[in-house]
Amino acid sequence: MERVEAELFTDGGNNAVVRLPGRRFPGVLIQGDSLRILRSDLAQVVDACERSDPAEARDSGDLVLAALDALLTRYEDALHKHGIPRPY
Repeated sequence: MERVEAELFTDGGNNAVVRLPGRRFPGVLIQGDSLRILRSDLAQVVDACERSDPAEARDSGDLVLAALDALLTRYEDALHKHGIPRPY
């Protein structure tokens, strides 16, 4: 394990925006339990597709998309607040 200092652009929370040394742009640090929930939600989409249940696949997909949209919005807001251009 290596200890480094990172720049924190948001509160810690479940998905902090941080920049590691040597990186031009920050990234999003997702807590393990939150990552597991996101993976589980996506697994429900795959399962519904395998069972040919488009309504459930759509509902589960909407949950995954909403979670990713929230992460992306938090990331973009942090960049804007600190005058950092988007890397994309």
